Amino acid sequence: MATPTGPGTGTAEASATRRVAAIDIGTNSIHLLIAAIDPALHAFSVVQAEKSTVRLGERDPVTGDLSAESVERALLTLRHCRDLALSHGAEQIITAATSAVREAPNGRDFLQLLERSLDLQVDLVSGPEEARLIYLGVLSGMPLGESPHYILDIGGGSTELILADGRDARTLTSTRIGAVRLQREFCQQDPLPASRRAFLEAYIQGSLDPAVAQVRAALTPQDKSPVLVGTSGTAMALAALAAAEDAKPGLKLNGYRLSRARVDQLVDRLVTMGPEQRRALTPINERRSEIIVPGALILQTAMAMLQAQELVVCDRALREGLIVDWMLRNGLLADRLAFQSSIRERTVRHLARSHGVDAARAERVAAHALSLYDQTRGSLHDDPGPGRKLLWAAAQLHSCGKHINIAAYHKHTWYLIRHGELLGYSEAEHLMVAAIARYHRRGLPKKRHESWQLIQERDQRQTVASMALLLRLAAALDRRPGTVIEALRVEMLGPRGGKASELRISLEAAAGEGGSREDLSLERWSLRSCAPAVLEASGITLTVPEPGET
Repeated sequence: MATPTGPGTGTAEASATRRVAAIDIGTNSIHLLIAAIDPALHAFSVVQAEKSTVRLGERDPVTGDLSAESVERALLTLRHCRDLALSHGAEQIITAATSAVREAPNGRDFLQLLERSLDLQVDLVSGPEEARLIYLGVLSGMPLGESPHYILDIGGGSTELILADGRDARTLTSTRIGAVRLQREFCQQDPLPASRRAFLEAYIQGSLDPAVAQVRAALTPQDKSPVLVGTSGTAMALAALAAAEDAKPGLKLNGYRLSRARVDQLVDRLVTMGPEQRRALTPINERRSEIIVPGALILQTAMAMLQAQELVVCDRALREGLIVDWMLRNGLLADRLAFQSSIRERTVRHLARSHGVDAARAERVAAHALSLYDQTRGSLHDDPGPGRKLLWAAAQLHSCGKHINIAAYHKHTWYLIRHGELLGYSEAEHLMVAAIARYHRRGLPKKRHESWQLIQERDQRQTVASMALLLRLAAALDRRPGTVIEALRVEMLGPRGGKASELRISLEAAAGEGGSREDLSLERWSLRSCAPAVLEASGITLTVPEPGET
């Protein structure tokens, strides 16, 4: 399954991380992913991703063999993938082949050809093993928690349906229906006539019925209604089509939500389109447009059978699962549960490290921010809890723009977070973390700011404004490289029974060399400079007493 390759790049970055490549040889496409694995954080980031549509699923109609043409296309693509992985210093290339190769009579001959010609050792994975790897891929990019989730992966030759949570995959199923397979066998007429659509839907339902029954049987009476997660080409394509029609499309599709009604609308439109009309759809590529109709019908039928009212899209699947599986087997992950439970923390710390954030100072700012959060509940904010986690993330990342421009680093920080990868966060949460960091200094939010316009809901804007104010105060205390503040104490003063009108923050100095207490005059001055912003944002007066003042 893992093919050893040459040494690393020899750079300082390469010595801190390990480069591994994963190749997914699918029925429709071949995917390459090159990952940089951080052993300290037990995390990986995607260095490069490539996809080539080779259509191994277009097999000989009589013998079922992989055609000579598709084998040649695959060889050329895999040579490119191997060379690209080697150029990045990948220590191993993990390669897996799925439905088309495992079903073809000459599939093993093809794998032997790859080993002879390219020195690639390919694991021919079974349907359930494919489902397990898909689960691991989703686990690396989306928090599942304790709640059950259906995971649906519609490939070219098979469809995997999984029932899982953050602890384990309860049920792994694989059904021999896929977008390429159904296109080849049932979609000779284009557009699809109504009678043919009805037949195809009945065929899909009959094929999926055992898998649906199996995952539903694994649910317990205590389980909540499972969330449906869609991965890979079909789900991503429908999400791209839907997002293109949104007033303010997001940058990424991971976490994008599609209602069942929206899916029905998209499918009904696609089914009535001719080939030229589908090719003209800019959100999807030409090759995807050829197989989108049968893939979309599988998705629509599965949603109906599972009684799912919404689809959540995940952009991680089998190839990321290969990386996670490699990390587990090589001792870089203790267990799946620990990996899943710390997705948010790991991705924040990884982004901070990639932009040269001073980790010790970021931890101090985060600690001050959370202390202020806990002590000002009901005065500076009324957040019920979610804002605290967003505040922590923003505090860890608030200074990442400093390596670009120290003067306006809060603006660069917003851009870097906005365009960075934050796994486990929804699009809205991602925007909120970026905005909290953006408004921790200088001016308060204004309607003309793009960072403010992207926060659409009123309650989300309120969370951003209040958390940014807390981060402003916490960052003001970070004036020196070392630890000088032992603790801070907040008092809210004002009319009895009424809303506080004064915020008093007292600072306790840490012990310096020789046991003497640090002089905090710099920190008090810095904190007082936040008073105008606090007054403007909340109507509350900020005071910072000197030592001994009451």
